[in-house]
Amino acid sequence: MGLLLRWVFAFLLLALTFNPTDYNYVHWSHDNYVEELPLTVLLGLLLVIGYIIYLRATLRSIGSFGMALVLSVVAALAWVLYDWGMLNLDNEAIQIWIAIVALSIVLGIGMGWSHVRRMLSGQYDVDDVNG
Repeated sequence: MGLLLRWVFAFLLLALTFNPTDYNYVHWSHDNYVEELPLTVLLGLLLVIGYIIYLRATLRSIGSFGMALVLSVVAALAWVLYDWGMLNLDNEAIQIWIAIVALSIVLGIGMGWSHVRRMLSGQYDVDDVNG
């Protein structure tokens, strides 16, 4: 449940920042930054904080090689689904949603990898041990 929740928050972070609908920060801020500059800056900073939290935890837990590896597995899965005719990539909006899901999987796994490793191996990370 914890890993799923971390993925959901990563998905929301990415989807709130940008998605193919009109309901995202990039589109909203582009249309409203003149009238709502303080709110635009505040929301942008909150998104940046979210990205810093997720990226820092992901880089510390699986590193850039791990991020590339997870993204490669997700891309290979998408390729298999496309090859089997289960995924249609003709629509640009679908491509964007697939990218959001793929990146959120990377961030979600990165955020929760220490917990997965601890469950599998029984070993704690140095950061997990209370002194």
